[in-house]
Amino acid sequence: MNIFLLLGLLLASVAVCSGLQSVRTSSINNILYKFGVLTSGVVALPIMANADSAFKGKLEYQPALEGLDYGKPRTFYPDFTQSKSGLQYKIVKEGEGKSCKTGDRVVIDWEGYTIGYYGRPFQTRNKVKGGAFDATESDNFRWILGSNTAIQALDEGVRYLKEGGIAQIVVPVELGYPIGDPDHELVGPKPSTFSGQRALNFVLDNKNLIDKTLLMNIKLIRVDQNGKFKKET
Repeated sequence: MNIFLLLGLLLASVAVCSGLQSVRTSSINNILYKFGVLTSGVVALPIMANADSAFKGKLEYQPALEGLDYGKPRTFYPDFTQSKSGLQYKIVKEGEGKSCKTGDRVVIDWEGYTIGYYGRPFQTRNKVKGGAFDATESDNFRWILGSNTAIQALDEGVRYLKEGGIAQIVVPVELGYPIGDPDHELVGPKPSTFSGQRALNFVLDNKNLIDKTLLMNIKLIRVDQNGKFKKET
């Protein structure tokens, strides 16, 4: 293996650890507080672990290593549930309202972090001083389930919630933002500020040894059942 690739992989691993630590010590630890739930506990990403799953041995997509048989192994989180699609999710708070299904319109509040690259926020509910995001409040995101207007990870992950429920989802590249939509107008959610969009696109568009895995905190605010709302044209 080329010595420069070895060095790059080492630096990528350090970046992941730094990103996880950054996320742990930032607004992930305050997710329940931020979403309006009083709690004395904290929520943090778990320690990395190797999972016995259909995805064991899978390598994260890194353009500089495309076509090679080595790279950064996928990270599995022991207190997250993994679905057949490869999505990892953790229910932080159970909801008590309606659940959702294909054809329903859902409204969520959300946060996003590039956990594969230093844990940088690209969408957050509160202002991050000195960070890549500068809004004081996020915009809610709404879409119709199954309409292909939200990333696959989100379209699946919200189905595990009821209204009022909160979850964390780990978004692998194959369930994330598609290529060819840099402004995220076709497939959301779109960061609500230019700086947030720039932070996200820096990772998505990077052709080097960057892990493009994302983390989203989501709260299901409302479910409009199919047939009970006016569809936009």
